[in-house]
Amino acid sequence: MTPTEIITLVGKEFSAVPPEEVGNWLEISKPLLSKEKFGELYDQALAYLVCHRMKMAGLGVNEEGTVSDTLRVTNYSEGNRSIGFSAPQGSLTDAELALTSYGLQFLSIRRKVIIPITCAFGL
Repeated sequence: MTPTEIITLVGKEFSAVPPEEVGNWLEISKPLLSKEKFGELYDQALAYLVCHRMKMAGLGVNEEGTVSDTLRVTNYSEGNRSIGFSAPQGSLTDAELALTSYGLQFLSIRRKVIIPITCAFGL
């Protein structure tokens, strides 16, 4: 499957986004991933990354609202108004990716193909 076909399959909420715009998101996201490192999972990783980026850009609004309406608010009180926001754990990049289900899927694929280097100093 091509990245566009994967986006159509997993990102039903983006069906109203014009194909040219989806194509533009694909083009600006391609340089962020290595075909060599992601191998046969490259197209899938790219599709999930594009879905994540489109969602974060406010596209793909569903019945719950935008990503900022649904994923960042952790609690809400009406009396004396109180709103709490989430702050995902991990590196700054991973925290941003953790804000959408698409970003979490991308992180899952990345963990399968890229092994992080850890520092063993002081052990």
